[in-house]
Amino acid sequence: MKTQKTNIARGRSPSASLSVPVTGFLAGTIVLTQRGEVAVDDLVAGDKLISRDAGLVRLTGISSTMSRIRTIRVAAGSLGDTRPEEDMDLPADHRVLVRDWRAKAVFGASQALTAVADLVDGEFITDQGDMDRTLFQLEFDAPHIVYAGGLEVECGAPRHPELRDAA
Repeated sequence: MKTQKTNIARGRSPSASLSVPVTGFLAGTIVLTQRGEVAVDDLVAGDKLISRDAGLVRLTGISSTMSRIRTIRVAAGSLGDTRPEEDMDLPADHRVLVRDWRAKAVFGASQALTAVADLVDGEFITDQGDMDRTLFQLEFDAPHIVYAGGLEVECGAPRHPELRDAA
């Protein structure tokens, strides 16, 4: 596993001229794999994760970064029954699949992929501010929606802003 140290604050590049999405899973996040629930820290290239969009998908790589990131806490059950299963922290830019009344009310669709920061309500989904955290980024052959802590979250999307679709 590759490990590097960076200092990224509020999803901005050090030059602050471009908005760079900061995504990934915080240490200890549980993901659903072919072998069951596994902490992201224990994943290795070659593991197969269960995805919403393609069934089993092979993890091609994993890297970890110690970063200062804006963190959003999603309270247990706030996005549906057991969604997430327990309080869960995510980087503010990480996109989650919303399939409840929020998708209809906010996006006019039955489901929507949106940055978790866009869901902050101050009560059940709260902005925790900037924190120094270990962030794990999972790599696949293509972007997928995987299960983490009971949420459906985007994973393996291109990291360059010009390659990402609009949120």
